[in-house]
Amino acid sequence: MKKESTKIGFIGTGVMGNPMASHILKEGYELYVYNRTSAKTQSLVASGAHACDSPGSVAEMCDIIFAIVGFPKDVETVFLGSNGIVEKAKPGSIIVDMTTSTPDLAKKIASVAIKKGLHSLDAPVSGGDVGAKSGMLSIMVGGKKEIFNRVLPLFELMGSNVVYQGSAGSGQHTKMANQIGIASSMLAMCESLTYAKAAGLDQKTVLKSISSGAAGSWSLTNLAPRILRDDYEPGFFVRHFIKDMQIAIDSSEAMGIPIPGLKVAKAKFDQIADQGLDNKGTQAVIKAYE
Repeated sequence: MKKESTKIGFIGTGVMGNPMASHILKEGYELYVYNRTSAKTQSLVASGAHACDSPGSVAEMCDIIFAIVGFPKDVETVFLGSNGIVEKAKPGSIIVDMTTSTPDLAKKIASVAIKKGLHSLDAPVSGGDVGAKSGMLSIMVGGKKEIFNRVLPLFELMGSNVVYQGSAGSGQHTKMANQIGIASSMLAMCESLTYAKAAGLDQKTVLKSISSGAAGSWSLTNLAPRILRDDYEPGFFVRHFIKDMQIAIDSSEAMGIPIPGLKVAKAKFDQIADQGLDNKGTQAVIKAYE
């Protein structure tokens, strides 16, 4: 893939998308960007990216188009809507959805893309704003293996753990497995901190002992310190995590498998969303224990 002749598009330049796109831009690729709130593209444009006025206008300029937006309905609009990516992309282009969305929608996009002469990948990510900024995301990819191989150099600019999972929809199914694992571990983190406080312990000192032991987790290492600083700004929005958990619940029920831990976790996140914390970071779930 030649940098000087490959034009890259990036749609969705918020908390996650902005730093992800910046890694591509810094590598020297010509980058075209779009965000529904145009102010969120300004830092990229100031660094040399080209601003576009719609997903379609990005797609018609580029060879590979990435998108990371909020909800499945946003994915459907951006990819399949009027003046969207599929309608405007040039035959042979590669379209990549990095949003956490439904496996069924990933398969639908792949099917429509094929009919239009396009190649598609579903490639949701994990690692939050910390991983996006450092280029250390975990990226889970579904689609054709040969298309994955073509995009791999770009994925490696954004992530340190890039794994091909299988056919279309496999990336999204893998992300559901990831979110199921995170959901219960976040409650465990909060219950651990709550216990330490009730026992009269210094929570920061407790973290020194348990973060690197058998209880260690990404949440305990990265989010517990934010809680202790009363920092609830979003690396990953509560409302987006609730969306992910509902997708995982729906997918699990469709497969006939029980997921009681996930349902308990979602109830806790629903509780804090009802308290008006849906635009805070997921670490705000500690508020359900206060």
